Amino acid sequence: MKTQHILFVCKTCATVWQDGKPQGKSGGEELIENLSQLHQNWELRDRFPIQEVECMSACSHACAVSFAAPDKYTYLFGDLSPQNSAAAILECAAQYYAKPNGLLPWAERPEPLKKGVIARIPPLN
Repeated sequence: MKTQHILFVCKTCATVWQDGKPQGKSGGEELIENLSQLHQNWELRDRFPIQEVECMSACSHACAVSFAAPDKYTYLFGDLSPQNSAAAILECAAQYYAKPNGLLPWAERPEPLKKGVIARIPPLN
């Protein structure tokens, strides 16, 4: 059995603020809804859960997600459309899951995740 993988999704990305208070649904919340809907029927749903996070400090690149697993590279992607990127995120997550070291060659990634890499962090080991 493979180690646990996590799909982190920033829930505060693309928040509209007025007088110091969030207005309406954020882009991150919309992305989480769209991802969760597809995730329910995804073959890796039990081995690659979605975890909402308050902020990933990628505010200038909203919306942001990250793939992480022990002994693998961690990726942080940004500039993702809350409306149109959920399927591509899960497709890329499946690629990440299948790679022993987590490396995702640019040419193999779905289009929305080719230009949106903010960081690729090496494994701790």
